[in-house]
Amino acid sequence: MARSMALTGAVLLAGSALLLTLSSAFVAAPQKVSAPAGLPTAALSAAALATPQMAHADDGVWIPALSAVGAGFAIGLAAIGSGVGQGIASGRCIDGISRQPEVADDLRGVLLLSLAFMESLTIYGLVIALVLLFANPLIK
Repeated sequence: MARSMALTGAVLLAGSALLLTLSSAFVAAPQKVSAPAGLPTAALSAAALATPQMAHADDGVWIPALSAVGAGFAIGLAAIGSGVGQGIASGRCIDGISRQPEVADDLRGVLLLSLAFMESLTIYGLVIALVLLFANPLIK
């Protein structure tokens, strides 16, 4: 009983320390600052180039641009994962058929079913990419 309470206390202490550490990692969104009067135009231009503006969608550019990047990652990672999985499954099937040719029909059926499931994951990635590109829920 004492051991269980000590472990529970240690887990709660570690969890609260982790929560406090993670909560300090978030930064508040920067506020808009008006340009100070009296500075030359060249200095303001240099300051604007040196310090990038906030990455939010006041002008409507950032969310579609980042959605296109997200769509690229979605379809790319889905295709890579599916391709690697299909290659491994096909290789193992060929190894199994070469070791036991009498079960080739059973292995082929299981292989085709598993390849269809793997390809469906790629299609899910494509659907997510198309939603991000054409029916973006992040845009008002």
